Amino acid sequence: MRHNKKFNHLSRTASHRAAMLSNMACSLIKHKRITTTLAKAKALKMYVEPLITKSKNDSTNSRRVVFSYLQDKYAVTELFQVVAAKVGDRPGGYTRIIKTGFRASDAAEMCFIELVDFNDNMAKTEKKAKRTRRSKKATEEVAAEAPVAEATAESAE
Repeated sequence: MRHNKKFNHLSRTASHRAAMLSNMACSLIKHKRITTTLAKAKALKMYVEPLITKSKNDSTNSRRVVFSYLQDKYAVTELFQVVAAKVGDRPGGYTRIIKTGFRASDAAEMCFIELVDFNDNMAKTEKKAKRTRRSKKATEEVAAEAPVAEATAESAE
């Protein structure tokens, strides 16, 4: 039974899991996107999002708390200066997981996890216009007839 199993242990000891998530979080912060397995990406998302939230408040205490998790001063500097400036007004959901398929060797489900505000291609997507069942010809005819109908109604008065 799974009672009180709040997170995925990833088949690792606690120290190995903490070190792995710390290294992955540093890589994500430095490179803005990393490729990994889906299980690790989900665990990393739970690990790094509170750190990004903590980085919005640039104080000595919050820097020390984040450094205790990451253990990399360059990643902490990048997080507090670059990343926190971009996500300042976002209320949460700083990362995005996109599935890419299965790994050839062991068929593990692969994905990449990225910081949402740093992907320009996803940010520039425009919404498609709603498709109607009418053709363009029909809509043009209706638009052309509308002023004629209004003019005849005014002349009748």
